[in-house]
Amino acid sequence: MDPVIVVGAGPVGLTLALALARQDVPCVVLDEGPGKDEPRPARTVVLREDTAALMERLTGLSLDHAGLRWAGWRSMRRKQVTNEVAFVDAEAAPLHIAQHVLTGALRAALENERLVKIAVDSRLDTLEQERSGVTAHTRGASGTWWRGSYLVGCDGPRSTVRKLQDIRFPGRTAVERHAVAALRTELPWQDEALLHRSPPWRTSGPSAGEIIARPLPDEVWRLDWLLPPGKDLVTPEMLLTRIRETLAGWNGGTVPPYELLDTGVHTVHHRLARRWRADRVFLAGDAAHLLGALGTHGLDEGLRDADNLAWKLALAWHHGPHEALLDSYQTERRALVASRLRAADQALPLLRGGGGLRTYVPGSSRSLDTLLTDGHLGRGALGSPGTYADSPLAPGGLEGEAPVATAPGATVTDVVVTAEDGTFVRLRDRLGRGALLVVLIAPGTGVWERRHWVSAGIMPRLAAAVSALPHRAELLVAESYPGAAAHTVLLVRPDGHLVTALSGVRPADMYAAAETALGGPVNGTASEAGAGAEAGAREDAGAGSR
Repeated sequence: MDPVIVVGAGPVGLTLALALARQDVPCVVLDEGPGKDEPRPARTVVLREDTAALMERLTGLSLDHAGLRWAGWRSMRRKQVTNEVAFVDAEAAPLHIAQHVLTGALRAALENERLVKIAVDSRLDTLEQERSGVTAHTRGASGTWWRGSYLVGCDGPRSTVRKLQDIRFPGRTAVERHAVAALRTELPWQDEALLHRSPPWRTSGPSAGEIIARPLPDEVWRLDWLLPPGKDLVTPEMLLTRIRETLAGWNGGTVPPYELLDTGVHTVHHRLARRWRADRVFLAGDAAHLLGALGTHGLDEGLRDADNLAWKLALAWHHGPHEALLDSYQTERRALVASRLRAADQALPLLRGGGGLRTYVPGSSRSLDTLLTDGHLGRGALGSPGTYADSPLAPGGLEGEAPVATAPGATVTDVVVTAEDGTFVRLRDRLGRGALLVVLIAPGTGVWERRHWVSAGIMPRLAAAVSALPHRAELLVAESYPGAAAHTVLLVRPDGHLVTALSGVRPADMYAAAETALGGPVNGTASEAGAGAEAGAREDAGAGSR
């Protein structure tokens, strides 16, 4: 079968190619550039806990040295600290990393992937679809035709793929503008990010605004100054004045030594493609959506696009088209990004317009801080990863559903599990392999060798039920899981979202949930297959006990 064509070699396109290769799907990445990225210290990204874990899993590297996990977060208004957050668990802290460093780690991982070919200096100019696949043409020194099973446009805001498919991209232009500088210096808040609103050294006008300071390794900081609406040029003189007065304001009136590394202007647009799928063509990342106001991060969502799409494309590539499953990519991801854009658009007039939120709700400065903190730290309507609870892949009406701390459709908590070979691993380390995960919560099993409990109690029946599922699944055992009672069984998608939690071994419910999570039944009905799984589990369990 033909490879998947990925158009664009930014972080989203490279992530998608790696994720597909790890599921034995060959890819061709069309890179219009020379195959390397210009170092830009002022162009950085903030990764949430789950996307940072995704990057580490795919690259095989710990990103703690390449980037920096924040020790804390604080908000200030004038001279007063209004909010402080300390990240006790370092793995739960946001990871701040230069984008070219992240892209370099992905490129390095792809060098060892025999299933991925990166074609540099290859700019897409023609795209044709047939029932059996897609054909793409790239221009360059010599025009080349590429044949693929599917094609994914990860080619940024001006996506050629989107334009060739005549997909509209409505939204708002220049929602926010920030002057940006990366510099090496010492600030009073070591390894802590800071949001400073209405600093006392700027007392009037819209430019009083806010300043964001985000730490990077080696005492490097990215500083962002919110600019007033309009298209005024950011001159070098203006930026140097901002840097000096900001550093002096944070250091008791004295400008500490600093080294200016990079500057730029970051303009935030809000746009959402009308469609994310056109038959065998998909959009992901900035080609599908633009967001980033109030501290949210578009790349974080783009990486989630790649994670969501990879396992679905892999299943279709290996087992034939499953239209409901492929359609669910647009349904799940577009709805979630749309809700985040709505939340930001509703909050922007309150936070940026006129006198701010205090004009509408007296004494609400703390609510303003909460909204902004949510966006920056990945919380609430502005920033949380969101859930796929309303997804067409979400099963409903299962008799054996059990409550746990993770809502159906949300990402699972990363706990220690025992794999089938008896080794202890992290739950997230088992994601991205194309298999469903079945996790039994069994307190006490961690202190026994696997041979003592693998054939005891409910394990034989559960193992039989797992082997009868309509898709490959891996059985794992955990000592505990937040909010789960003993013998709760979790069914987890390959991208780490919870399908359902069941009380005990319920083969029919498990089969029905797995079938729905894969886009619906392929052969026969769910009830017939589930009943067969129940009978098979009973028979195998009985044989195991004899």
